[in-house]
Amino acid sequence: RMEPERLLSWRWHPAAVEPSVDYSKEPTTLVVFELKEVEGGTLLSVVESGFDSVPPSRRLDAFRLNSGGWDEQMQSIAKHVATP
Repeated sequence: RMEPERLLSWRWHPAAVEPSVDYSKEPTTLVVFELKEVEGGTLLSVVESGFDSVPPSRRLDAFRLNSGGWDEQMQSIAKHVATP
């Protein structure tokens, strides 16, 4: 779903990194980027939900991989918006 200048969301298979594995029958997680006007600027929130549906054998690794990835992406965004 996309609402320009406000919201972007999508579903995907978290940590689907093994080329020989068919992840298509596994549940997906939902990623939501939301922008909100606040005093002095814009607040960006990023939430990925649905890890409780990921198969238990992959859940912890998927959460750790995605959490680390989102940390890196947020740092990249912070650098980008701080650059004049």
